Order: sequence, then structure tokens, then C-alpha cells
Amino acid sequence: MSYPEPRYHGDTGEASATYRPSDHKPELTYPSGVEVDYLATGGSTSGEFGLYRWTFGETESGPDPHFHKTISESFFILTGTVRLYNGEDWVEATSGDFLYVPPGGIHAFKNVPGEPASMLLMFTPGAPREGYFEGLAEFAAGKQASEEERAEFYVRHDNHWL
Repeated sequence: MSYPEPRYHGDTGEASATYRPSDHKPELTYPSGVEVDYLATGGSTSGEFGLYRWTFGETESGPDPHFHKTISESFFILTGTVRLYNGEDWVEATSGDFLYVPPGGIHAFKNVPGEPASMLLMFTPGAPREGYFEGLAEFAAGKQASEEERAEFYVRHDNHWL
């Protein structure tokens, strides 16, 4: 393994960092109380990665087992307990635990109802997951869609259910 080819060709560096304070309001809140912070989107990282803070609500939430064909997904538990499915078993992940899922890897996550929990989700490369998260919030708020429309939505956002 070696470093990739340079993408910055200057000799002095540049002021190009992006700062987000901890009190920034989440970009998305689901009817269930789940909050999603868009820390770094694929658009803001030139497609390198997407990083999101996922803060669970009071009720159980999270997707059933699925996989992605184009992206990897990583989970880093910040607080509380999150049930992670690694393709074989559900594990009770707590603060500091990490799960990496390569493209094609079966996975899922659920929170423990009534217990506060949060995690970081990272997708590589940086796919436009914001549209997926926002579409799910619309469905949760009662947006009507046919089975075909929902199936197309999931495929468009590289979610493949078992």
C-alpha cells in the first residue's frame, strides 16, 4: 500500500478546512426523534467520504439487514448501546466499539428503546446519503408511495434488502 497521487500541487498549503461547532443544529430530525447531523457530505468532501452523527430517539429504530453494492459503511458508537448486525450475529455495541462493512456486506442497526445512544456513520466513497435519509424521514412522516416507488427509491440509494 502506498500513498495516492498528489491532488494538491501547491508548495505553501492553503486555508481550506471546514469547522462545525458542537452546538450546530442537526440537519434532519425524524418524527421518532432521531437526529442526523451532516458532518461531512460526499458533496463537501469531493466524493471522498460522507460522515454523519446519528442520535437515536426514544423508540427502537434502524434498518433491517441489507447491503450496499457501491459503498462501504462504518459505525463508531459514541454513547449508549446500539445493536449492530455484522451479517451473522447481532452484537451489543457500546461507546468506542467500531464496525466496518465493505460493499456487499450484510448489516443492520437498532437502538435499545428508551436508552440514549449516538454513533458516527461513515460511507466511502461519499455517496449522496442525505437524499436517502431525507426520503426515509418523509416516509416516516406519512408520505404515500407505491411498492414500486419505494423499491425504486431503495435501489436508487443503493439499499438492497434481504
